[in-house]
Amino acid sequence: MSPLHHSVLANAAMIASIVVAATIGDVLIASAMRQIGDLDEIKAESGLLGAIKAVVTNTRFFVGVAAMSVSFFSLLFALSHADLSLVAPASASLTVVTNTIAGKLFLKENVDKRRWLAALCVCVGVILLAR
Repeated sequence: MSPLHHSVLANAAMIASIVVAATIGDVLIASAMRQIGDLDEIKAESGLLGAIKAVVTNTRFFVGVAAMSVSFFSLLFALSHADLSLVAPASASLTVVTNTIAGKLFLKENVDKRRWLAALCVCVGVILLAR
């Protein structure tokens, strides 16, 4: 395997780890917040401590935060091995795409044609960025 090919695969793997962990974290945190409910209502009923307790006692929320932490440290690792001008835009853009798909599949969100078109445009942008 040529050094260039190895570098491309390594960059792709680093970006993929950022995107997968971030997407898992985003989905779990969004799901947890839907499960918890309206924090303003909880705060009005149980006070600020009640709202805080509702969040910090939710396991799904903490697993989501852990996944976001993995994403963050994957980003740090990637930035120590690859160019910022590749890693940051590619990981952020692809996370938009995977969040759109995950929102539709796991959170049963209504993703309209405009959002799908935007996700497609993001994919095209990442392809142009990678070349």
